[in-house]
Amino acid sequence: MEGFFASFGGIGLAYLGAALAVALCCIGSAKGTGMTGEAATGVIAEAPESFSKCMILQVLPGTQGLYGIVAWFMVLLKLNVFGGSMVQLTVSQGLAIFCACLPIALGGLLSAIAQGRVAAASINIVAKRPEESTKGIILCGIVEFYAILSLVATILLVLMYQL
Repeated sequence: MEGFFASFGGIGLAYLGAALAVALCCIGSAKGTGMTGEAATGVIAEAPESFSKCMILQVLPGTQGLYGIVAWFMVLLKLNVFGGSMVQLTVSQGLAIFCACLPIALGGLLSAIAQGRVAAASINIVAKRPEESTKGIILCGIVEFYAILSLVATILLVLMYQL
């Protein structure tokens, strides 16, 4: 195992953490927005004027993908990728950056899927009582809070770690 980490290197572990943050958040967002879009099509077919309300609900689970991109950029900035000379990392430093990416990677994945379920269920509000659609957005916002907490945890862990 030690040989694996030695050849992979600290920079590889840091990149892997950043890549997982983006990939898992985007996978969760794709699943969440997809579920909501599927639920919305029936309502829009019957009531085309409901499109904007359905679209707002569909967009909400997509924010976690953006949070993954933010985490990815934070790691790349920390590694000075855009500054010309990248920071060289030991395996333990790379592992620390990898672990710093885990809150948003897992929190983004799971909250996007959960938020997609809430948004898809909230499409029923749009179908039956369109004037009450804001309540569905509020329900989705409660799930969003945990995605934001995951992002804040990752940002703080990345920023506070001294290379």
